[in-house]
Amino acid sequence: MAFQRTESQALHYFCSMGYRKNLYLLTGSNLGNREEFLLQACAAIATRVGDVAKVSALYQTQPWGISDQPDFLNQALLVKSNLSPFAVLDTIKQIEKAMGRTAVLRWGERIIDIDILFYGSLMLESPTLTIPHPRLHERNFALAPLAEIAPDFRHPVLRKTVAELLAESIDPLEAVKLD
Repeated sequence: MAFQRTESQALHYFCSMGYRKNLYLLTGSNLGNREEFLLQACAAIATRVGDVAKVSALYQTQPWGISDQPDFLNQALLVKSNLSPFAVLDTIKQIEKAMGRTAVLRWGERIIDIDILFYGSLMLESPTLTIPHPRLHERNFALAPLAEIAPDFRHPVLRKTVAELLAESIDPLEAVKLD
């Protein structure tokens, strides 16, 4: 079993390291001007979370979980951040709210969704945050854009690269890269 940190242990881990972490985020939208919302989210992340070092292409996917809704556009970002994992979570929730996201049905339609996929090689399980994202390996809409910008990044729990996880994925929903 992998070592999992409590919230206080994660903060200690972060503070003891003293340098910027590679943070992988996934943005998604399936309402309104999806491309514009993803651009706005990326700009807000660059301003409030850290330097956006890599950005994947846009990927279109059918909705996961609830199929009776518009298709999603998703994009993966590599962000170099000085924020703690919990500060990142708070900040991305503030960005979502500022962009007009309201409480919706789980896996339902939304203007913007921002998820933390990885925070360096941190493994964290708390009531408010789990890193790595617990269902990342089951979802092509996250794996495909992430594999574009970080194919060799090794999942700290599953011990497989992102490219391997995508190749082994059993998710039937295809993530289509847009030009």
